[in-house]
Order: sequence, then structure tokens, then C-alpha cells
Amino acid sequence: MRPGPADPTRARGPARPPRPPSPTGRARRLALALRAAVPALALALGACSPVYVLRGAWAEARILSRRQPIPAVIADPATPPAIRQKLRLVLDARTYAARVLALRTGESYTTYSWVEHDTLLMVLQAAPKLAFREYTWWFPIVGRVPYKGYFDFDKARDAARSLERRGYDAYVRPSSAFSTLGWFNDPLLNTVLRDDDVDLANTVVHELTHNTLYVPSRIAFNESLANFVGGHGAIDFFCSLEGEDSPHCDLARRRWHDDLLFGRFLSDLVARLEAVYAHTELPAATRLAMRDSVFQDARRRWAAQVEPALVSDQFHGWGRRATLNNASLIAVRIYYDRLDLFQAAYERTGGELRTFVRLVIDAVKNRTDPYAGIAALATTGRPGR
Repeated sequence: MRPGPADPTRARGPARPPRPPSPTGRARRLALALRAAVPALALALGACSPVYVLRGAWAEARILSRRQPIPAVIADPATPPAIRQKLRLVLDARTYAARVLALRTGESYTTYSWVEHDTLLMVLQAAPKLAFREYTWWFPIVGRVPYKGYFDFDKARDAARSLERRGYDAYVRPSSAFSTLGWFNDPLLNTVLRDDDVDLANTVVHELTHNTLYVPSRIAFNESLANFVGGHGAIDFFCSLEGEDSPHCDLARRRWHDDLLFGRFLSDLVARLEAVYAHTELPAATRLAMRDSVFQDARRRWAAQVEPALVSDQFHGWGRRATLNNASLIAVRIYYDRLDLFQAAYERTGGELRTFVRLVIDAVKNRTDPYAGIAALATTGRPGR
């Protein structure tokens, strides 16, 4: 799953795909999709209760029932030119991921599906107020994960309020895409097509990275690796396709520069918070006041030091609008955990993305801590044991 923009609900998604199926055909496809969606939702979003599974399965079934082959949508004269161009880019990025990076693409992103809402689902995360430790849910196959997805947005907000009443920080964020890790034919959704070309290519490579490698119960590793491969994949894709001097190549490079900068800022902020939380001899009220001071200082440092160093548009204004609590920081940092370590391993192994992905798969095999495998690559250039 990729993080969405700061406020994905602001923009309307592209138009509905042309020629939706007839009511009879749709009902038949919906019934078939519903049977497939129950395990898909258990995998992608979890299964805390039968009602939760059925609600999520029904929403996923509707998505699956609307799938249309992307080439058919491109060929349809009713498809707006802007959507046609985006869909061609998706197919090109998918081909690049398969042929150049050797990612496991399966049938993911060969179909297109329309959803009513600009946001696909809401993702809930939580954490204790005085510990940088995620609240987790256990789901089949994927293990323990620090978030829970809701297709019913009101249910997500109700669950967040319930956790806050129990004394937790809670944070609800929108998401426009998710991966079933290659178990099902993930369609491209209209919610993703509002992204610009660089973000769109990044998203395709990011989600296909999940299809290729997923370590159960290691969400930060999985998302940060996919963020790394997506970011570098977008650079390689556009720079090889359009040339080193092309605007897309330049923008992809600048955004990766800012990803690394943002990751360093988050790591420093988390270290400062953990230093506060370590003072368990102090009353809770005192530590909460100290935490507030850390947050205020973080906003000042962002405005004075980090934002002036940004070279792209993606994080501007973050320090002013961001919700700062443990849950929101965990939600964001999942995608930026130890990016510098990935970068060091990438450079140490020769700076070639296909080789890097293959070495990462070998390096994390049979390891309790997958980051130890990345550290070995960064130190020796070999998976090691």
C-alpha cells in the first residue's frame, strides 16, 4: 500500500470506465467476485469479525466485478484522452517492472476498475501516548500489522474514537490503492489515476514490489522497501525512456532526494520522542508536556531547516498541516524507515536496481530481522548470514 497525498479527498478521480456491464452480467460477476474477495480481504485488510469480513468482501467484490482489460479501455473511443494516456503509462511501467526489474507482476494492473469515491479506503492506526509502539491487529497470512483498513469511512472514525477513549493516540488516513500481494488480479483504480505521471509509475512499481517480496509481520520493512524500489524504479523508468534531461527524469530524482531528507527528519524526531518516553520515573503528565515541546520544536525545525532544503513539491507545507502524535508518525514512518540503509546497500551492490532486488530477496531469506540482511548488503555487498 502506498501513502496517499496530503488530502486525497480533495481531487475528483477520472471518469467512470466506458460501457459498464449490464445489470445481469454485473450481478453474475459480482457473485463470482464475492467468493474470491473473502480471502482477498483477509489477506489485504484483515478479518477481525464476520461482519467486518463481509462488509470488506462486498466492497472488494464490487471492485472486482467492474474490472475491464486496460487495452480495451484504451481502445474505446469513449475513453477521455487524459485517461488513455495514463493507462498507457501504467502498462509501460508494468512492462518495465516485469522485464527490467524482474518483479512478479502476475495479472496485476492489467485491468481497470472504477469506484465511486475518490478515496478507496480509510486506514486506522493507533499507538500508546507515551510509547512509540504501534497498536497491532493480527490477520491471517500477513501476521501482525499496525493498521486496519475500512471501506466504511464512518466505521474507521468510530473505531478511532473508541481507541482514543481507551487512552491511545489514533490516526485515520485515506488510501487510494492496496495490494493483495499477487494472490488476486489487482485492478488499477480510477483513484490512482489522479496522480501525476511520476507518482503513477512509482505506485505501479511499489505495489508490484509487494507481489515480489513480502515479509510477514514486518510492515515497515515491506513498505519502506517498496517505497525505495518505487522511487528508484520511477527514476530508472523515465530516465531510460525519455532521457536524463527529461522533466520526468528530473522530477523523479528530486522527489527521491526529498524522500531521503524526509526519512532522516522522521528518524530524528522519533529518537527525540523515545528519549522523552524513556524517563519512566517522571509522571505521565510531565512526559506528555515534554512530548508537546518536542512536537513544537519539530515544526520549527521543519520550517527553518528541512523545508528550505526540499527540491520538489511533495512535502511543502507538511510541517504546518501534519497531525503530530505517535499514531500519525508511525503511519508515515512506515514508508520511510531506514531509507538511508537501503540507499547504502543499493550503492554498495553496484547501483543497479534489478540486481539489488534479487540480492534483497536472498539477504532477508530465513532472517528474523530483515533489516539485518540489508545491513549485510550495505557493509559487504553480499547477502551474508
